[in-house]
Amino acid sequence: MAVDPFIGTSATDLPPSTGLAATWWSPKPQVGNTHPGACHPLGMVSACAYSGAYPTGYGRYDLSTEGVPTAILDDQVASGVTHFQQSGTGAIRKYYNYFRVTPMLEPLDALGRTWRLHDEEAEPGWYAATLDSGVRCEVTVGPKSAVHRYTFPAHHDARLVVDFSLGGLAIPYGATVPLRSHLEAVSPGVARGEIVVEGAPLAVHLECDAERWRQMLWYDRRLMAGGSRLDFHDIRTTTLRPFGVMWAGPTAAEQVVELRLGFSLRGTEQARENLLADCGPSRSSFAVRREATARAWGDHLGLIDVTCPDPERRTVFETALYHSLVKPCLAPNESPFWPSDGPFAFDISTMWDIYRTQLPLLTALVPARAAELANALLHVCEEEGNLPIGYRMARGADVFSRQASALAQTFLADLCALGIGGIDWDWALVHMHNDLRRAYGEDYLLRGVAHPISHTLDLAFGYWCTLQVAQHVGDKALVSELEPYAAGWSSAFDPATGLLLDSTFYEGGRWNYSFRLVHDMAARIVLAGGAEAFVALLDRFFGYGAEAVQQPGVRPSKAEMAAGYALDRFEGLNNEPDMEAPWAYHYAGRPDRTAEIVHAVIHQRFGTGHGGLPGNDDSGGLSSWYVWAALGLFPVAGQNIFLVNAPSFSAATVNLADARLEIETTGFTEPGRDTPPQYVQAAWLDGRPLNRTWLDGTELYRGGRLLLELGPEPGSWGRAPECVPPSFPAGARRGRRPERAKRVEGDVLAVSPSIGVS
Repeated sequence: MAVDPFIGTSATDLPPSTGLAATWWSPKPQVGNTHPGACHPLGMVSACAYSGAYPTGYGRYDLSTEGVPTAILDDQVASGVTHFQQSGTGAIRKYYNYFRVTPMLEPLDALGRTWRLHDEEAEPGWYAATLDSGVRCEVTVGPKSAVHRYTFPAHHDARLVVDFSLGGLAIPYGATVPLRSHLEAVSPGVARGEIVVEGAPLAVHLECDAERWRQMLWYDRRLMAGGSRLDFHDIRTTTLRPFGVMWAGPTAAEQVVELRLGFSLRGTEQARENLLADCGPSRSSFAVRREATARAWGDHLGLIDVTCPDPERRTVFETALYHSLVKPCLAPNESPFWPSDGPFAFDISTMWDIYRTQLPLLTALVPARAAELANALLHVCEEEGNLPIGYRMARGADVFSRQASALAQTFLADLCALGIGGIDWDWALVHMHNDLRRAYGEDYLLRGVAHPISHTLDLAFGYWCTLQVAQHVGDKALVSELEPYAAGWSSAFDPATGLLLDSTFYEGGRWNYSFRLVHDMAARIVLAGGAEAFVALLDRFFGYGAEAVQQPGVRPSKAEMAAGYALDRFEGLNNEPDMEAPWAYHYAGRPDRTAEIVHAVIHQRFGTGHGGLPGNDDSGGLSSWYVWAALGLFPVAGQNIFLVNAPSFSAATVNLADARLEIETTGFTEPGRDTPPQYVQAAWLDGRPLNRTWLDGTELYRGGRLLLELGPEPGSWGRAPECVPPSFPAGARRGRRPERAKRVEGDVLAVSPSIGVS
């Protein structure tokens, strides 16, 4: 594996952009917000060195919401190793970092000090670093467990300290304080306990293999001599004092001590069972667990293979695939909020980013896990009343409702269209339908429009996605009820400008949101004045003919940010509101423009090294965009369509659930940062000419061979009106074959711009 988990852990550090990319503007924090810690694919647990700084608790920065993050630490330091870090999220102020484990050679009074890190190493499922104190720290994880291994120097009284009180970040307003807690020593080398944080009870079962060491509970950095239990029933920020458990004893040089932790949201006994399931009965299980997690990552990362002689480009791609599979956290049978077993998930923290790219990637590569996540979302809705826009390890599914509306409907519609098993669609339809009436949905029902105006697009598309499921289950009355609401997307646009109405917007402006791939793009283009006018709007948005812009620096002023936003420019994957916009050109018959923009993004906005990401990875939303784009594909989420573009590799293999998709090229030239883009001249699917610029999901998922002929200049491929991707106006539903669909000689199927296919 060529994965580098350190990519994205520091402020963006890429060569200055040139050409088209130099005209884009990056308003959001220029840092990937990833961490290099140990993770399991879609697992519940992560573990990494803890500095207390932004982002995630691993970094060196103060909280940042725009521009270059402000460094508050000169070196990479740690006060221990914590668990449950976020991955790639922005300033959501919820960073977990529970149960800090600190190896110490000092008295307990020194707990909380930091040591510089040396010889940091990381690979999928494993992280290691050496502290200034000389202690070597290593950690690996299972789906619901973590195993630490510490190599001590010779010392008369070394110790391993677990802090139950710590949570969040050590910057102002970053801490998470437990409300209640209990912990107890069970037997020599064994302890257990629970903290209640943000309404979620998180339990841990601990086993230390240094059985001859003393085992003690401690409070306020003082040992509880002879004590075997600590209980706190009503903790407040003003009353909180550190507390936890400690093992201590003499060490010889290079002595190894292992500590393993099982976690559960359903009590300490289940935490113990989870530890046994992940790691077996032996208290010394680091090597076994590390090997098992490495195999799991190998299996997942092996689902896509690319032909790439450039080791740096391969590293960027494989790391992007890795980051795409870290979140959400799937935790079956772990819901702390309702008693029934079944799917449960958390860290669905940026649904507004992942629904376009990361969730379609999970559906393609691991459809059983995608179905598990879908069922988890439906259980959340049933129990809490909302399909989550964001969902953390905390009580409450509607915390992020201002960001967007009705996004889970998109994910569910794709799963339904593909026939993914294991989902009760009658049950799903009830919750998809009811959820459309929540929050901003009430405004949409009453007035036909909701502000922020982007919610109008969300809700109209949510109605369209729900309509597809209603059609699937045969509820004709509901289909008729939903159709006018699905058509309401057009009320969000101003025909005079071809753009969205003036409104407030989340992390962008109306230009950033105006090129969403709505389900009736043919009508959207007509609304803009036709294909030529639509392309002109896109060209202005993407900076064709514009001058290079100055990016925000450290602590940019309000005036600087206002001037940048006034550019009304593409954010270049620094942020995700406009991440699908490059593919809007396909609908106007200009796939050549898509090729130019995507080429500039892939080769100028991503790189190797700690600063290799252009912005927050947003739980894999950014990285999965890169995976799709580098393969020459892009999912139109909710519509079961994949747009085709020039790939970044001469060949690739995508292993789907029951098939294999081979992507091959002719005329391919190895691309790079300063090379011109390549354009699709012609395409073949399983040996038959493919004149259109898209694949239906059923075509992609049955696998086969997609052959793309590339060249240095734009050709005629995809330019004809009958070759553009399908649109789905009111009445043209996916379940019936439209009358105006027609065959083009040599093509599998082509459609008029305003009609969909079954």
